[in-house]
Amino acid sequence: MNDNPLRQYFRRPSIYLKLPSGGRFYPEGSIDLPDTKEIPIFPMTAIDEITSKTPDALFNGSAVAEIIKSCVPNIKDPWEIPNMDMDPILIAIRSASEGDGMDVTSTCPKCENEGNYGISLVGLLSSLKAGDYDTLYNINELKIKFKPLTYRDTNKTNAMQFEIQRTLTALETMPEDQRALATSEALKNISNMGILLVSSAIESITAPNIVVDNKEYILDFLRNCDSTTFESIRDQMVKLRQTSEIKPIKIKCVSCSHEYDQSIALNVADFFG
Repeated sequence: MNDNPLRQYFRRPSIYLKLPSGGRFYPEGSIDLPDTKEIPIFPMTAIDEITSKTPDALFNGSAVAEIIKSCVPNIKDPWEIPNMDMDPILIAIRSASEGDGMDVTSTCPKCENEGNYGISLVGLLSSLKAGDYDTLYNINELKIKFKPLTYRDTNKTNAMQFEIQRTLTALETMPEDQRALATSEALKNISNMGILLVSSAIESITAPNIVVDNKEYILDFLRNCDSTTFESIRDQMVKLRQTSEIKPIKIKCVSCSHEYDQSIALNVADFFG
């Protein structure tokens, strides 16, 4: 509705964010990256606020996707956001909507007193960086080229983890004759989930005289390689992912002045609450 006389009073970008990825790893058409490499971040609308408090939408990931579509219009497909960009984007949306400060509740490990502490979202943003996805990981004769997981990958994994956890909880009430079979099935699902997650983080595998980027071939290799090789590849994937995660912040206890590290987890329901 471009002829709306109130258009000049619509929300405007509050922050311009330089993505840690630099816009790499996005499929064609999933992002409109300006020449400056900085994307505008708009504050949330009233509808976005309601969306952020809808349990079902939060559970299946659609709430986060819809909020990003609204507040970061340059990202056309939020499900394709690489994991290194997701936390910075959520932090930027929170900062654009509610200001730079955010309170966290923390319990001192020494005196066990709980306190509220203010943190700077801009400070968190400045501490985030991308992992090195250009350097190949060598193992035996193979060279592994990793890629960051997408929001779709992580959301799918979270859903699978929830289902597995629900199955494990149900084991406690199962008759003993059914429990062994159900336990075996649950462990198999956990193993398959891990393999699928690792395969999603591999762009290609270079063997002597050939580069393999077929997803089914890579998945088949991970299912049939020895455990030492798989664990080495998995551990390298985890290291790369941890490089771009939010680092713990330093806290000085308001009660006993003890200094300690406090992890920061972005629970979307609380983060935008």
